Amino acid sequence: MRHQPDREARRGLAAGLSAFTIWGLAPIYFKWLDAVGPDEIIAHRVVWSVVLLGLVLLIRKRRSFWRHVCIDRSTAGLLCLTGGLIALNWLIFVHAVNSDRVLSTSLGYFINPLMSVVLGLLVFRERLVPVQTLAVLLAAAGTAWLTWRLGQVPWIALSLASSFALYSVIRKLLQVGPMVGLFWETVFVAPWALAWLLWLFRDERLAFLGAAPEVSLLLTGTGLLTVAPLLLFAAGVRRLPLSTMGLLQYLAPSITFLLAVFVYGEPFTMDHAITFGSVWLALLLFFWAGRQRGGLAH
Repeated sequence: MRHQPDREARRGLAAGLSAFTIWGLAPIYFKWLDAVGPDEIIAHRVVWSVVLLGLVLLIRKRRSFWRHVCIDRSTAGLLCLTGGLIALNWLIFVHAVNSDRVLSTSLGYFINPLMSVVLGLLVFRERLVPVQTLAVLLAAAGTAWLTWRLGQVPWIALSLASSFALYSVIRKLLQVGPMVGLFWETVFVAPWALAWLLWLFRDERLAFLGAAPEVSLLLTGTGLLTVAPLLLFAAGVRRLPLSTMGLLQYLAPSITFLLAVFVYGEPFTMDHAITFGSVWLALLLFFWAGRQRGGLAH
């Protein structure tokens, strides 16, 4: 019996590692769909996610399905908003991947936790120790440096970070599980996605069923790409401390970073190195300070 917690922890770690690895490798999947517009890809992702999430929840809950997914009107309103935010986040991500800016997505998801901290200060009145404040300022300085050197705001990184941080803050206010929440988010966005696919069909620009069979298969598979890591993530959260899951989340942008630089050959200049170095140092300082206080900030 003493080995049962260890076995559960190992399963949780395997599930968490698998989830973040899939998210980190996601650019490869969307690169295979670079002949399809990001708008159609995300429309399919929403529709097929509804189908797959609905099936998974129905199989798991069976007769208690409706009772399990039932939500009140105020929760539904907020999930409409978060559904729009996550769809926007997906759209920016796919656009970046298929326009050879994978490195920007990596930077965005490294910045995201610190952006969430800023929103936590504004919304939940959370307090930071001086070292954590320094960490946030250091990340901001690194981003400002890249903006100045490139002569333009890194809008992809900042849009990904801010949209997901805002999404996370709103979801924190709701007492809804990750699967049920995403199910309703995609349900609420699905009519818009279906309408857009119909528009593309009428305009003879729909790639689904009109291109090579593997393209249609990959578009259908975007639902699995969404649901599979979510199931693994949920399994990891049930078995591991939140502090461990918090550290594992950096596996995804780290993998994406390696893909961008070493697989897709995107330029990584000294200015990029300064910015990424600032953000990485900021994250180390932030989590070190969190441990000194006896736990990680959420």
